[in-house]
Amino acid sequence: MSYQDKSLQCADCGHDFSFTAGEQEFYSARGLQNEPRRCPECRRARKAERRGGNEYGAPRQMFAAVCAECGIDTEVPFEPREERPVYCSDCFTKMRMTR
Repeated sequence: MSYQDKSLQCADCGHDFSFTAGEQEFYSARGLQNEPRRCPECRRARKAERRGGNEYGAPRQMFAAVCAECGIDTEVPFEPREERPVYCSDCFTKMRMTR
């Protein structure tokens, strides 16, 4: 099938953006039937929000914790619960390597 660039309007910001022939081919190859509704900038912003940052790349909220392995103070990107151990990044990496 032959694809041609299309101009679409972003559902979030209202700006026009190009849905290139290459992107259309990519969508088709993966069985995606709907055209994108957001421009690349708005897609990046939504992705950053889902990861816990904001559209400007601000870091997500961190929580103080004590490593269950070595006992040092650390910060983790989730709220620790008492019933589950929390590890600093060094101990977490060591534990993953031994599995």
